[in-house]
Amino acid sequence: MPDKQTKLADPWQEKLTPEQYSICRLKGTEPPFTGKYADCKKDGIYHCVCCGSPLFASTTKYDSGSGWPSFWAELPGGSVTEHADHSYGRQRVEVTCKVCAAHLGHVFEDGPAPTGLRYCINSAALDLKEA
Repeated sequence: MPDKQTKLADPWQEKLTPEQYSICRLKGTEPPFTGKYADCKKDGIYHCVCCGSPLFASTTKYDSGSGWPSFWAELPGGSVTEHADHSYGRQRVEVTCKVCAAHLGHVFEDGPAPTGLRYCINSAALDLKEA
C-alpha cells in the first residue's frame, strides 16, 4: 500500500483553459464584449469546446447588443438542454451541451423572429468550425 495518496486531476481541467473550465464546468461567465465570437461574422458551425458536439449554426447568429454571441435557434435535432436557473436571485433558463452537460450560457424569450429566442452563449464555451 502506498504511503501517500495521489489525487487525480479533473480530466476537464487538463483539457480546457482556466477560463473555459470556469465557464463550462463551474457555470461561470465571461465579461460582456470580451469573447472572441461576440462580433464574429464568419460562416460555419459552433461546437462545444468540451466534447466537440455541434450546437449552433452561424446562420442563426445575430447581434443582440448583449456583448455575448447570440443565436435565435439551436441546431435542428436538439443540441442543447435547458434547466431552470435560480442563481443570483433571478429566474433564468440555463443552456448546457446535451452531450457533456457543459454550461454554455442562458436562453431568453426576447430574441428575433422566427423563434423569439436569444441563446446568449459564452465565447469560451464555443469552437467555430468554419465552412
